[in-house]
Amino acid sequence: MDKSSRIDMQVIDAHIHPFVDPAGNFAPYGAPGSLDELINDLKNAGISMACGSVLVREAVSAFEDIVRLNDHALGIRARYPDFYIPGIHVHGDFSTESCAELERMHAVGVRWIGELVPYIMKTGSFDAPGMMDIYAVARYLDMPVNVHVNSTDELKNVVSNFPKLKIVIAHPGDVGEAQKRFEYIAAHDNVYIDISGTGLFRWNMLRYAIDICGSEKILFGSDFPICNSAMMLHGVLAEHLTDAERENVLSKNFLRLTAMVY
Repeated sequence: MDKSSRIDMQVIDAHIHPFVDPAGNFAPYGAPGSLDELINDLKNAGISMACGSVLVREAVSAFEDIVRLNDHALGIRARYPDFYIPGIHVHGDFSTESCAELERMHAVGVRWIGELVPYIMKTGSFDAPGMMDIYAVARYLDMPVNVHVNSTDELKNVVSNFPKLKIVIAHPGDVGEAQKRFEYIAAHDNVYIDISGTGLFRWNMLRYAIDICGSEKILFGSDFPICNSAMMLHGVLAEHLTDAERENVLSKNFLRLTAMVY
């Protein structure tokens, strides 16, 4: 079998969005139809484990809704303990409650915050005062934060105030924006990127990114079920990478950031 089509190492998808009820299913074409189908599709694509948050399509105005989504994530982990790694939400308008929620989640083994999507859930800008309080606790607990930004400018105050906070930007974006993000990541020791969503379909994007910011700064992600996880994985396998670079992207960087061992 040609090396470009062979899956011979662990693959951790750092960016998925599982759902408990159909209203939380973000697949644009209506499938998968259930959580079991979603997990099976990921496994069939060659994914070993996957991490991500449970999203809703509307603004969140009560903190109990954040708790509910996080508890859904814990429930999915309980159902698929060897596969799903929960990502959790916080809310900048409820900083005290969010900090307590981080402590609660950390105590039960959660090590990933996000993907945070304030443009959908209206949970506060990334540099809002309440979010700054939350980052302080996240840094103390050593929990990476996966953020969906329109521009890296949104992170200026966060990065300057928390140079040790592990920040993972979601999605490269298309060519111009992706190039800016790779340069930004190379310039900041604590900023990383997951390659979910737009970007990888451009030939040589991953090789280009690694040459700029190094393979240690890039995490595999698919944004499943919004995007096709098998296409994303084989996009990585087809790039001109060394085995060490590919392994960093597919699993080692996620394990390193979360201090998880599997």
